[in-house]
Amino acid sequence: MNSETFKFGSFLLSALDNRQQISLRTKPGCRMESTVNLFSFLQKNKKRFLLVTTAGKKISLNEHTVRRLLAAAEDTQAGMIYSDYFSNTENGFIPHPLIDYQPGSIRDNFHFGHVFLLRTAAAAAAFKKYGAPPGDPDLALYDLRLKISLDHPIFHIPEFLYSVTDKKESAKNKSRKNASSFIYAAANTARQKNLEKLATNYLRLSGAYLTARTKKAEISKNIFPVRASIVIPVLNRKRTIADALHSALNQRTSFDFNILVIDNHSTDGTTQIIQKLAGRHSQIKHLLPHRLDLSIGGCWNEAIYSPLCGRFAVQLDSDDLYSSSLTLQKLVHTLERGKYAMVVGSYTIVDEHLRKIPPGLIDHREWTNRNGHNNVLRVNGLGAPRAFDTQILRRIGFPDVGYGEDYAVVLRITREYRIGRIYESLYLCRRWKDNTDASPSVEKLNHNDFYKDRLRSMEIAARKTMNQSS
Repeated sequence: MNSETFKFGSFLLSALDNRQQISLRTKPGCRMESTVNLFSFLQKNKKRFLLVTTAGKKISLNEHTVRRLLAAAEDTQAGMIYSDYFSNTENGFIPHPLIDYQPGSIRDNFHFGHVFLLRTAAAAAAFKKYGAPPGDPDLALYDLRLKISLDHPIFHIPEFLYSVTDKKESAKNKSRKNASSFIYAAANTARQKNLEKLATNYLRLSGAYLTARTKKAEISKNIFPVRASIVIPVLNRKRTIADALHSALNQRTSFDFNILVIDNHSTDGTTQIIQKLAGRHSQIKHLLPHRLDLSIGGCWNEAIYSPLCGRFAVQLDSDDLYSSSLTLQKLVHTLERGKYAMVVGSYTIVDEHLRKIPPGLIDHREWTNRNGHNNVLRVNGLGAPRAFDTQILRRIGFPDVGYGEDYAVVLRITREYRIGRIYESLYLCRRWKDNTDASPSVEKLNHNDFYKDRLRSMEIAARKTMNQSS
């Protein structure tokens, strides 16, 4: 580039303004330096904008790309601007749309693509006003965009302004990449703690930070038919529903429990399997919703508002299993002993033959009683299995969606209550080719990510209001 280009971690930084001639080819002899102090670099940089690209990627863009980013920056006065892009694959150019940034987009894995523009003044002012960034480049850029967002919009241009050539990955590399996507695995603990500090600082600055939650569940005055209910929403899972039901039936407890199977009008033979097992085991309660348009959250509502629901409601997905016959006992015992509104266990990833696959145990040890309720706004989930105090759950209810319904409830409960954690594996989460979590499309991932960001946006707004009212 005509301007100086700096290597910063896994990124290239190029200083630009909207008056210079833009050259996008790095020529031999082009000045390429390393910088370890982003704050100092921004303070000294006299150019109005900073173009950030991913190092090590083959990125194709032209002058129009940069001019469009610059024009959007001027029109919107945004502190950061990014766009959609094409993936150049062996099958041609595949559109890779991105999603809009929201107040709740504080997760560290928000995808801005491989090219974005920073307004130098906004970036420098953010660090001057809210504090210098950490030395690690990835952490520094995460910290930067959080602080920029406090005073400036982060703007998404829904146009495909450049392309990125994807290298063909081996099956081994894909497996390793999929395993690494579980960012809460034990190997990532140190990094997660650093990210938590940055996100928590952002929540303090924005007014959404809450002190440690201490509220406990009240003693229920309601009469429940059983102590606990295992809740299994299901739609067309004839391959796995019998295994899930047997796993539930095999639970050994010191209390009575039932199994609420909310059959969302299956058409593949699942209904007949449930009916057959329910005929043999009175603990199984086969519930068919009156509505035909419910999703998973709606099925959960059918269970928790049913007169058949027990004092505690405990999760079991229709394609998963409890890891032992003591899972239910441990969850309910922890709920009762701690007077918790919710308890979350840990799970192990297995294949369809129940063999452990990477990364294995997911225990979400990033959780702390002191700050977990704040950090949950950064992470995408809290684990499984989840067990709830039914009277509290009835007050909150589930959003009727097929993804993120559990996360919405977690956010709402942790706003008010202290929750319990169990760090041993209580649950087997199966991965197989027909599993709903297997290889979702970019559009599906975008939909899911946007929804969880929206949940976080609503929760952040609610917590700000709570703080302003106190």
